[in-house]
Amino acid sequence: MRIMHVFLFIFCCVWSAPAQGSEIDSVLVNKSEEKMYLLSQGEKVKEYSIVLGWNPKGHKREQGDGRTPEGKYLLDYKKDDSSFYKAIHISYPNAEDRAWARERGVDPGGLIMIHGRKNGLNKAQREAKRFDWTNGCIEVTNKEMDEIWDLVEVGTPIEIKP
Repeated sequence: MRIMHVFLFIFCCVWSAPAQGSEIDSVLVNKSEEKMYLLSQGEKVKEYSIVLGWNPKGHKREQGDGRTPEGKYLLDYKKDDSSFYKAIHISYPNAEDRAWARERGVDPGGLIMIHGRKNGLNKAQREAKRFDWTNGCIEVTNKEMDEIWDLVEVGTPIEIKP
């Protein structure tokens, strides 16, 4: 009888334990592919088509250049009351970005986010063919943003590659 209880205890604990490696621990953006990946232990768990800044080639250097930054950053806060359908802030500019801009006397810009579609669009506008238009942000659909919002925690590293 005691063996049966031990077996049931072990079985229940193993059965109810969360799957190892299923938590998102990093985000990877490949600008040239126009793709964003949610990763767990280096493995791709989710993939999204993305929209970038209107001038996507190259690293963001200054406000108004229309570029999406490149490099390693953190997703440092969530904003559910933005002009867009939910937003997760990317920690651009980092110290290196600010130093580069300061040396050249330019404003590095900021408020770079992963976000859904602009609030106030009708259904047809939200579903229209996507093209690069942001000021440097990364746009996904609202449905995808809901999923990303739930899966990605504040503090998650993001790497943005050319």
